Amino acid sequence: MACIFCQILEGKLPSNKVYEDDLVVAFLDAYPINSGHVLVVPKLHCELLSGLPVETAGRLFQVAQTVEKAVRASGVRCEATNLVLNNGQAAGQEIPHAHLHIIPRFRGDGVRFQINQKKAGREELDTVASGIVEKIKGFIF
Repeated sequence: MACIFCQILEGKLPSNKVYEDDLVVAFLDAYPINSGHVLVVPKLHCELLSGLPVETAGRLFQVAQTVEKAVRASGVRCEATNLVLNNGQAAGQEIPHAHLHIIPRFRGDGVRFQINQKKAGREELDTVASGIVEKIKGFIF
């Protein structure tokens, strides 16, 4: 089955676009968590954020910042926002095309993101940080 976002980008499926440029498009989510829920999607089909060119990934977040301001100013009920990027199936990504959610939030909206955090020990933090620092050297942009 073809990517639903690519079908939207090709004009094969309808969408309510709120922004578009050469690199990204932003449109209302057809299954919104709250009214005004917008998706910011790169035009380049790429499943994960890490696979996007740096320019495109940066533009994704620049546009999200502007769209988030517009959502707040639009009259949509919005006291706060969640910006969510589920990066991979195990992280809850349902459509295998990188995208960023802008979700308007307000007190009592009933939306809950439940995350079970536990405090990490200093040794674990030191070990994990060291491993990441070592790998970053190979990915410097």
